[in-house]
Amino acid sequence: MKTSIWLAVLCLATSLPTQAQTLKPIELKDQELANLRGRFVMPGRIISFGIVMSSTWQNANGEVIGATSSMHIQQSTITPQFYVSMIDEKGTGSARSQNTGTGTVTGGSGLSSTEGVTQIVRAAGDNNSAYNNVDINVTRANQAPATATQPQGQALAAGSTLVGANGAGSLSISSTGSGVQLNIVASNNQGSTVQRLAQGGLMQNTTLLGAGNQVSNLTSLNVVLRDNVPTAGALNGNLDQLKGLRTLGF
Repeated sequence: MKTSIWLAVLCLATSLPTQAQTLKPIELKDQELANLRGRFVMPGRIISFGIVMSSTWQNANGEVIGATSSMHIQQSTITPQFYVSMIDEKGTGSARSQNTGTGTVTGGSGLSSTEGVTQIVRAAGDNNSAYNNVDINVTRANQAPATATQPQGQALAAGSTLVGANGAGSLSISSTGSGVQLNIVASNNQGSTVQRLAQGGLMQNTTLLGAGNQVSNLTSLNVVLRDNVPTAGALNGNLDQLKGLRTLGF
């Protein structure tokens, strides 16, 4: 009896190096990675998808210039359309002349050609604040929000540019075939800010050359999912997809 037990232990020990070798990590090729898929949403589950971009510049006198650009897509949407609302606020404090910015920022020529999400703040002044942020909000509901069904602001046609100006600076919002860009150039050489959503990337770039400025760039991605209990048909569809894993050895 003892001989058979020792023989089983010996066979097991002999097989361990071979099994360990089969579990050794290997590098996947690009062709194999291209066939991998992540999480997904079943058709009909997405009620609404929206993008909201907002850029504002407030100078030391409290004057604010900026704009909000939004786009919402639903099943009833024929062509995606951006709508723009201008922001023009007078100073709330005592009116006073703002000193011309004397700061200097050098370099950074390659920052405009980055990919993905790029957030940049460069300051050459005092008492400034800059805020760059990206939000992704996923909610559940049975219908699209009111902002999606009733767009507000002026339509921004592809290839067009909207402009505005006040004491804080000048603003331009342009739409091209690849995306949307909001650009603010502050008065008195205080600096500039650019927010661009194009070609699968997002850029938020602020340069401050003066003092007492407050700059904000915000992009929000909003997705609304239908909050329904899965039906028998949807569950069967998921099970059918799982059956295909058997042929792959899972």
